[in-house]
Amino acid sequence: MGNPLRDRRTAAEFAADGQVIEFKEKIGFFAGLAEIVEADLAALDPSRIPSAWRETEVSGRLQFGYLDAAGRVPIVSGRAAVRIDAVCQRCLEPFQLDISTEPKLLLLDAERQLDGYEEFEVWELGTPAFMPQDIVEELLIMAMPYSAMHDRMAECKALTPVLSREAGVVTELKRPFADLRSQMKQHESDPD
Repeated sequence: MGNPLRDRRTAAEFAADGQVIEFKEKIGFFAGLAEIVEADLAALDPSRIPSAWRETEVSGRLQFGYLDAAGRVPIVSGRAAVRIDAVCQRCLEPFQLDISTEPKLLLLDAERQLDGYEEFEVWELGTPAFMPQDIVEELLIMAMPYSAMHDRMAECKALTPVLSREAGVVTELKRPFADLRSQMKQHESDPD
């Protein structure tokens, strides 16, 4: 039996069957998502890259149907979630980042317009037939933050000195650009 995420059919076919797809797949199953995670982790020393990041489970559920009783507008709703290994852009340390999405999509051909359904996002289909895997992968990629960072500042090693000082412990804070203003003023006043 094949994987329903890889069934290539039209939106009307998925909707007419009332297709429900429950899935649990490894992140490596979603090549584009895995490529993004791999590129992010490449910023780490190879010895610090989590060894089993490709085994992380992506889970969720998609349910296809029609918006209207006449069966003219196919829709899909559901959820998808994954906890990926990422690199904090503040402290450059590895951490786990939860990503989730709960889509409510109108599946429309690129030239078709439909107004009045603000609770749905329009998903333009480039070709009549598609794989649900592509929708799940793209939704998770779009749900990723532009810059991944620790949720709680206390977890971020870049902010540890600031937090320690606020707690009454005096530590030296590295400030790489502290002297930049005086250097710029000196450069402006020096004749060439």
